[in-house]
Amino acid sequence: MPSTRMLASVVSPEEAEIVLNAGVEIVDLKNPAEGALGALPLETVRAIVDSVDNRAIVSATIGDQPIDQPMGPALLVDKTREMLSTGVDIVKIGFFGQSAHESCLHALQEVAEQGAKLIAVVFADMSPNLALLDKIAAAGFYGVMLDTAKKDGRHLLTHCSLGELNNFVTKAHSLGLQVGLAGALTKNHVESLLKLKPSYMGFRSALCDQSKRTATLNPKQVKELVVLMHQQPDEEACSAFVNNASYALI
Repeated sequence: MPSTRMLASVVSPEEAEIVLNAGVEIVDLKNPAEGALGALPLETVRAIVDSVDNRAIVSATIGDQPIDQPMGPALLVDKTREMLSTGVDIVKIGFFGQSAHESCLHALQEVAEQGAKLIAVVFADMSPNLALLDKIAAAGFYGVMLDTAKKDGRHLLTHCSLGELNNFVTKAHSLGLQVGLAGALTKNHVESLLKLKPSYMGFRSALCDQSKRTATLNPKQVKELVVLMHQQPDEEACSAFVNNASYALI
């Protein structure tokens, strides 16, 4: 098993089969037509969980929250419990905007303490800060993911330097969190990001026809990404790369 796993977002059992056949380790269930973390209908999620049949880890998103409104703790808990009822292994929860994050984490702590694997998704294009990572870990979350909220053609490295990403990954790992990187990543980003040693890297647009996240998965592109992801860098290369990165707090 590679040290950094590949996450591929799918919308159907058929797409799940494509990524499983290519060797993807995490099958992520998301509706790209409904935003950054658009949720699939629960019945679709159940169908995909059944089709995967424990051949890979399955994660799912609970849907976007209105960016111009405070996040609602009770609603997040309800949506999280609904998604957990489908049998997915991990639930991803977006922390949009800048307000109510602590109250949402407090509300979700009970769910995490009951054994649910929750991942907090924060957004590189919404001015995240490293201080929230301590609170995410304290709430018992399984992990954290850095993504982009606006799917406008810009990618993760448009918003963050490699030094900033290294700080994010290092801090999350030090708190015992699984840590993921995503956000319109392409095959050209793989080599440099692998050297930061995230727990996983997430893809959707790079796997689709014409690199459009709402298009159909292209099996050839999926396989090419899997091959690149499994070419893990050696330790000496990682150390040299990180030591030469320019650092700044996110």
